[in-house]
Amino acid sequence: MARRILYPARTISGAASVPGDKSISHRYALLAALAEGTSQIRNFSPAEDCRRTLACLQRLGVRIVQQDATVNIVGAGPAGLRPSWRRLDAGNSGTTARLLAGVLAAHSFVSVVDGDRSLRRRPMRRVIEPLERMGARITAREGDFLPMEIAGAPLRGIDYELPVPSAQVKSAVLLAGLLADGITTVTETVRTRDHTELALAEFGAELERGERTIRLLGRQRLQARQLSVPGDLSSAVFLLAAALVLPGSSLTLHGVGLNPTRTAVLDVLAGMGAPMRISGLTVQHGELAGDISIESAGLSGGKIAGPHVAQMIDELPVLAALGPYTEQGIEIRDARELRVKESDRIAVLAENLRRMGARVEEFPDGLRVDGRTRLHGAELDPAGDHRMAMACAVAALGAEGESRLRDPGCVAVSFPNFFELLDQLTTR
Repeated sequence: MARRILYPARTISGAASVPGDKSISHRYALLAALAEGTSQIRNFSPAEDCRRTLACLQRLGVRIVQQDATVNIVGAGPAGLRPSWRRLDAGNSGTTARLLAGVLAAHSFVSVVDGDRSLRRRPMRRVIEPLERMGARITAREGDFLPMEIAGAPLRGIDYELPVPSAQVKSAVLLAGLLADGITTVTETVRTRDHTELALAEFGAELERGERTIRLLGRQRLQARQLSVPGDLSSAVFLLAAALVLPGSSLTLHGVGLNPTRTAVLDVLAGMGAPMRISGLTVQHGELAGDISIESAGLSGGKIAGPHVAQMIDELPVLAALGPYTEQGIEIRDARELRVKESDRIAVLAENLRRMGARVEEFPDGLRVDGRTRLHGAELDPAGDHRMAMACAVAALGAEGESRLRDPGCVAVSFPNFFELLDQLTTR
């Protein structure tokens, strides 16, 4: 298996842009496929996950032309997808599998959605249950895991309260509701990222949004749009954290998405003492974006717990990686969802940080990483998980001696040029 040597560094400095937001790219592609007319999406994410969504749509008969980061999608309309005689391979992408299930549930043919070994271990019952209530017929391995066979049918709107905070499940139900008869209402106990709601409105759908409830009338027709995707905040946070690890660092990232349902992680970093400045704010297609500037500083650390944990589930790994570089350490709780991501992220984080000399206590719903700990180089295994690989790389920047990271190519799932960009910004 390929390995990458991770060398200690002196500083992170300069300015850069991160790839287009993965979550938004998925949603724009799916809605463009259901719209009437040709949509153009600029700065589309290069992530392997998003490539899987495009490939699945092509297998369903959608015409897609991509040139660099610009994607043109000829909409098939609300009932224009065609059956695929091949399985729809979501690869490592839970977003592809779950959101596509919402779309396919309303189409009158049978589809099979599958994925790689990692995705086959991730729970799907949470999306199967509401879609079956709407009228779809879905079978899955052990009732919960891929491969998942979806027999589409005429759907009816439902009132649904999310039992677990999940933007993916919410989005699957809303996409099915868009194609269903009647009204679909989704209620959240904890607010999750709202990219689907914003994208639906941008494509012309009318929906009502309360503090915790979304109400969508079915059978609305979407119109093609010209769109631009902001930079991915979840990717940007790994570079921001790298600058915080190394004294004397100063970094600016341009055009990063700052959707308020995604910025809890910035609030946490600022609360720990990270000097941060936001400038150049703009709003495009309902999405807020701007430039983030950060300088290295001593971080206090602290405890991360409560309802807002769900809003930064993807950023928690890199916050844990900062733990040894803080005064008090970092404790993460109420994050049991980390155990059913691309890997058991709690266990994988704990193992790799311990290999570097960190003192880590593991809990069922999180972990505690002690502060003021000098790390050393080690053999690191991200378990094929892109965010684990990047979190390990951040932690290794301030370690004594070089580390060796297994399977560095797994970062392509979300941030293909992560290591190249990190090298450009690093002084060793």
